[in-house]
Amino acid sequence: MPNNPSAEKRMRRQQKRRLHNRSVKSIVKRHITRARQAINSDTSVESAEEAVRAAVSELDRAAKKGVIHRNNAARRKSRLMKQLNATR
Repeated sequence: MPNNPSAEKRMRRQQKRRLHNRSVKSIVKRHITRARQAINSDTSVESAEEAVRAAVSELDRAAKKGVIHRNNAARRKSRLMKQLNATR
């Protein structure tokens, strides 16, 4: 438990940040999963490319907001693109 007002405020702010970061990470994971499913399924290449593009966009957005590190986003984007190019 916080012992002074500034510690209480810090705890409140951290709680809000944690909820926000969790929601952003959840969105990123959802888009990456959809992209991987689109790559591995027998659907058209265009739909897979579109899913990967959406996932890359969400990764960039999360990195810009500071939710994930930019190198983490770059690594995930690289792996997605590698998987996409392997199926062509």
